Amino acid sequence: MIGGTGELHIQIILKDLSEYFCGGIELVISDPIIPYRETIIATSNQICMSKSPNKHNHIHLTAEPLAEGIAEDIDRQSISDSKNGRAMLVTEYGWDIVEGRKIWCFGPENNGPNILTDVTKGVLYLNEIRDSVTAAFGWVMKDGPLMEENIRGVRINMHDVTLHADAIHRGGGQIIPAFRRACIGSILTAQPRLMEPIYLVDIQTAESVIGGIYTVLNRRRGQVISEERRNKEMEHSSLFTHI
Repeated sequence: MIGGTGELHIQIILKDLSEYFCGGIELVISDPIIPYRETIIATSNQICMSKSPNKHNHIHLTAEPLAEGIAEDIDRQSISDSKNGRAMLVTEYGWDIVEGRKIWCFGPENNGPNILTDVTKGVLYLNEIRDSVTAAFGWVMKDGPLMEENIRGVRINMHDVTLHADAIHRGGGQIIPAFRRACIGSILTAQPRLMEPIYLVDIQTAESVIGGIYTVLNRRRGQVISEERRNKEMEHSSLFTHI
């Protein structure tokens, strides 16, 4: 499997692989695969409830998008499962201090750009199902409901959980599928969207070839953010665009 940042990058890698490392033999190449991310753009329009397979446990969830910048801070590990990381959510992004303390996990892989929070009150036996809930949360964040791609920038809130008094009836086999269904339902009711990768490119070129650059950008669905003309001594312009 070969990874790259675009078509030209992949072509250069394949050319080098064929000519310099494989003695010029012809390579059989499959179509490229582009990774997407799934997200939401609104809060769930209802509280989604799911029952465990034995019907003895009920889980109520909603989903909402994380504020702009939180996912990036999680990627940079500025926000993490630590006292300072939780405090940053309160001071920088206006989270309630109680909710900041009741973050259960990040996902996927316990460090991804999604957050599971416990906003329940007075639920019995809740900590006993924490491992099952975090496992189900990581599963959903890794395989989203739209295209089974990773989810990004989503906060899942647990509003209420009804658990059977007997521990044998609230094991992982009961809690994990119930939480997963409720989590998927809360995402689907929050206007889910797909996110595609883009480049942010600074192109510097002579003025005489700007037309050709626009032609290439239009073929790649590029959007020009701004265009600036430099002084006459340098006789070139700069295009800022993302594709």
